[in-house]
Amino acid sequence: DTISAPGSDLNLGQSGDSVKVASEVQLPTAGALSSRRININGAMQVAQRGTIVNAGNQYGGPDRYRFAKNDGAYTISQDTDVPSGSGFARSFKVDVTSAASSTGNQYVIFQHKMEGQDLQQIKKGTSSAESLTLQFWVKSTKTGTYVAELQHTDNTRHICKTYTVSSSNTWEYKTLTFPGDTSGTLANDNASSLQINWWLYAGSTYTSGTFPASWAAFADANSAVGQVNAADNTSNNILFTGIQLEVGEKATPFEHRSFGDELAKCQRYYYKHAEGDSKDLGSGTYYSSTLFAFSARFPVTMRTSPSLDYVSGTDYYRIYRNGATDQFNVMSGVRSNSNSIAIDTSTGTSGTAGHGGIMATANSNAYMAFAAEL
Repeated sequence: DTISAPGSDLNLGQSGDSVKVASEVQLPTAGALSSRRININGAMQVAQRGTIVNAGNQYGGPDRYRFAKNDGAYTISQDTDVPSGSGFARSFKVDVTSAASSTGNQYVIFQHKMEGQDLQQIKKGTSSAESLTLQFWVKSTKTGTYVAELQHTDNTRHICKTYTVSSSNTWEYKTLTFPGDTSGTLANDNASSLQINWWLYAGSTYTSGTFPASWAAFADANSAVGQVNAADNTSNNILFTGIQLEVGEKATPFEHRSFGDELAKCQRYYYKHAEGDSKDLGSGTYYSSTLFAFSARFPVTMRTSPSLDYVSGTDYYRIYRNGATDQFNVMSGVRSNSNSIAIDTSTGTSGTAGHGGIMATANSNAYMAFAAEL
């Protein structure tokens, strides 16, 4: 039997039948065949924080995507509105609830940040610097010109590309290729080195300069030249899904990952330990009659020592101890590393030094999470 080159017939050599090997198969122009997608949660599967009403400069909705604004009001969420037949089931939705209309230093941006140690393969700062291709689906009420910006934060450089939303409230597929940057370097560490900025609105502070069609020193005035105001009406919505950033000059088919794989990658940056009423948080000990200490381990190593994210409220938490319960409101001390955390409670607790206990939530609005975001 013989096997011919890709793109020609595959001769099976027995029945005379042949199978056509597609000559149009999209293969990467650089990098690996697997693990091509550099960004995390591009299919918007994981949303540990859930919906955020009146979102500010924060993460919310699908994990790993940050919303930044200083004008207008917005709700960000995970949504089931997706492009038909695309293989996606979730999207990131920005719902404008108060319009942005100022013309100075105002901005509304959808962002994704990446660690330097995950980007060494792009060979930035060398003569072999690799191109990067960004693909995504977008749906917006507002038609017009939009700006997507890559920003190297280690050495304050950026490059921008425009894309057009042609039809209102219609899913459109976009692909943008950015040339490699032969200047500067990306630190090989766990800090933010490269971020993608999808501009949704920009005041004159960000639009009054010269459009950086090639890599250049960062300047605010050049970042969003020509950007339409997608937040000018409370009837406006903007949705994204299918985001893939990869090495090379060609957009290859979206690399889908299992929910478990994507969740573990997201938990490096944010881990929701428990949410809702009567959910165990961990076991611990009364260090003194008024101080209970407990600890928890993370399912994956987090990017850095995380901060505690929780909501306080009257009797939101309880300790089961020695045949009784102890209600309390506030976590008073945190000691953490990238693998575990220890928390003290001293407000409202009352027990016997040396007694053990189990801490749990005591209200449907209660939750405990840990954040180590870029």
